[in-house]
Amino acid sequence: MEDTEPDTFVYKTWPEKFSDMLSEIGVESEAKEIATVDLESGDYYGRYFSQAPRMVTNKGCLEVKNSNIDLVQIIQKG
Repeated sequence: MEDTEPDTFVYKTWPEKFSDMLSEIGVESEAKEIATVDLESGDYYGRYFSQAPRMVTNKGCLEVKNSNIDLVQIIQKG
């Protein structure tokens, strides 16, 4: 390792990373744990269209404060 690199690395989940990015532009949000919100239990995409991916990975949710948006779900398709 280089002398300028820290010895420890802080592991952050995707919701925590996005929450940090939103706080930089002045948007308050809170990262939620995976599978703790009812929104995550449903289907992500409809199966009626051929472009809809079959495999989708849930990365977690953000609760946005002081906004018309309640929750933002982070998913990965592919």
